[in-house]
Amino acid sequence: MNAVRSTRGSSLDKSGVFQMPKPRHSWSGWSGLGITAWVVGGLIALPMVALIWLAVVGNGSVQTGAWAHLASTVLPRYIGNSLLLALLVGTGVAAVGVACAWVTARYDFPGKRWFEWALILPLAMPAYVIAYAYTDLLQFTGPVQSALRVALGIDGLAWRQSGYAFPEVRSLPGLALMLIFVLYPYVYLPARAAFLERAASVMEAGRLLGVTGAQAFFRLALPLARPAIAGGTLLALMEALADFGAASYFAVETFTTGIYKAWFGLRDLQAAAQLALSLLALVLLIKWVEHAARGRGHVVASGRDQSARNPAVIRLPRARAWGPMLICALPVLLGFVLPTLALLRVLIGDWADVSTHRFALTMWHSVEVAALTAVLAVTLALILAYAARQAQRNGFKTRSGQASSGNALLHLATLGYAIPGAVLAVAILIPLTRIDQWLAAALSALGLFGGSPGLILTGSLAGLIYAYLVRLIAVALTNVQSGLARVTPAMDDAARSLGASQWRTLNEVHRPMIWRSVGVAGLFVFVDALKELPATLVLRPFDFDTLATAAYTFTKDERLAEAALPCLTLVAVGLVPLIWVGRALSGHSKRAS
Repeated sequence: MNAVRSTRGSSLDKSGVFQMPKPRHSWSGWSGLGITAWVVGGLIALPMVALIWLAVVGNGSVQTGAWAHLASTVLPRYIGNSLLLALLVGTGVAAVGVACAWVTARYDFPGKRWFEWALILPLAMPAYVIAYAYTDLLQFTGPVQSALRVALGIDGLAWRQSGYAFPEVRSLPGLALMLIFVLYPYVYLPARAAFLERAASVMEAGRLLGVTGAQAFFRLALPLARPAIAGGTLLALMEALADFGAASYFAVETFTTGIYKAWFGLRDLQAAAQLALSLLALVLLIKWVEHAARGRGHVVASGRDQSARNPAVIRLPRARAWGPMLICALPVLLGFVLPTLALLRVLIGDWADVSTHRFALTMWHSVEVAALTAVLAVTLALILAYAARQAQRNGFKTRSGQASSGNALLHLATLGYAIPGAVLAVAILIPLTRIDQWLAAALSALGLFGGSPGLILTGSLAGLIYAYLVRLIAVALTNVQSGLARVTPAMDDAARSLGASQWRTLNEVHRPMIWRSVGVAGLFVFVDALKELPATLVLRPFDFDTLATAAYTFTKDERLAEAALPCLTLVAVGLVPLIWVGRALSGHSKRAS
């Protein structure tokens, strides 16, 4: 009895039943943690609200005729090019991703273990980097056309006059090919997982029914993997429509390039906002079409599916293995090996033109901003994920609306990842300029700075990091949520029974248990922040270059030798998380075999 009475805050009721101590802190949805989470969600949604307001209402200081001019001249071309680009990229990534996923999941051939993880390497290659590399390879003075002229014995002038038609890479089909080369892993990874999960049961059923290999693929495996394929294709389309660097370098008029022309060419922020809102509507339309096409169909895989241990893999002899090997080798060769070799050739050949001091400063700027973004994104993701977890648990227990409010908070926080960088740049600038105007008025009224302080947030590191957080916090949130899902709810109940606050529980109980997921989240945010181009071009401070903006500026000025080093650095940094993913894939493959 003494031991029981010594428990802090505990007591016995009149019937002698032991009573657990009451928590000293509120765990309701409107606790300090819940309010903080909603404030963070509101800051993330603020740019989109401002974008809609400017596009519809305007700010009273814009040229009202610019939108009518755009709508009657270039807007149909923007829409047509963007839709055609989406069609080409969607078809290409689906075909390449599904083909590679099927042969690596269905067949065993020489080099399969290497191809399983090598097929994700093109994800480390930003689209604008591969565009620069192939332009150097395929231009008139590049190694490909030069080698052809030597092989055919034709000099340069005769080559031009003879009418030889060499495909122009800087075109809309060329842009689609560049995007297919780097985006097909978005389909390959989920499609391969879907094929592996149900390979044994589906293939065995098909064999018993007497279907051929092609019939088993088109009538059995492909329909079951359709949700995964559609989801991966949707991500690739969103990335393709958001691309600015490659589209601008290839001079293809899409929504993203049109936004910059309206902004910097016509000096009309409202027209840029209206174009940005149109692009966002197109992205949401494609997402809705994908969701409607999927319908209510879904696939449930049993946790004890034997395919994880004994997949229906066909071992191919070397004489028949060349087909799957070629299917897997071509995407890796075209999407990673050739562009990397092209950049290395330019860098080694013209190393004297490279300023190592300027590169070191650019590298420091990139690491500085990306590291700050990663730390803040992971911290805010922890707050959001844990607040949503508590709201959902309290909602389930009390049958209140807190569970739906937790889901709404997560949807609000992940909104930014669906926003293209060009749209985000316009959306961020609107509230930043308003806040700067208010701050300037307040500081001037107080007599500080001897007058107007000028811009404080706009064109500062704070504004740039804010833009990164709006776009990339969803990446951190996904990984943090997966870590929290592995923590049993009993931990929360135990902390609550001991009177611990939500903040203390998050810091002392959950954070040490999910540090791996937190580290992975920070790594992915760091890499994505290094590669972000459109928002950085607009919101960076004066004379502040990152690896992405340096690569864009040098290639825009046709200084490919100086662009090669930052491009290769971006590729090298992007390989870090892919190596981790590749090791995970290899481990899964070994367990499956």
